[in-house]
Amino acid sequence: MKIILLKDDKTLGKAGTLTEAKDGYARNFLFPRKIAVEATEENLQKWKEDRKREEEEEKQNRKEANELKKKIEKKSITIEAKGGENGKLFGAITSQNISDKIKEVFGLDIDKKRILLSENIKTEGSKTVQVKLYGDIFADLKVKVEVLR
Repeated sequence: MKIILLKDDKTLGKAGTLTEAKDGYARNFLFPRKIAVEATEENLQKWKEDRKREEEEEKQNRKEANELKKKIEKKSITIEAKGGENGKLFGAITSQNISDKIKEVFGLDIDKKRILLSENIKTEGSKTVQVKLYGDIFADLKVKVEVLR
């Protein structure tokens, strides 16, 4: 029997997938638990419309992320921190500091977890940091750290 999965199933696949299942398994387990629906003409039509809408949303999100990437890569941000004479900071610049500065400069609310920083910045100078915008789209952000003496 052909079915459309409404929820992820470890044996059949991910939600939104059109797949095949044994009649008894589908009727006695999947349908009562609302894990899947039978692939009737009406359900197939709705499934196709949903897939089309999801693809359009995906395309739009990718387009917006690429525009944002261009905007971020054109500019750089400068963060000032207290430090000593040799260019070392008294503290460290973390992904949270960078996130706050991005919000201040670009007006974007980017979660600190999306800023890929191998280790906190502890010295004066310029550094390139990757920002995950959407899926596999990353922007290279130039961060300049200046020491306040």
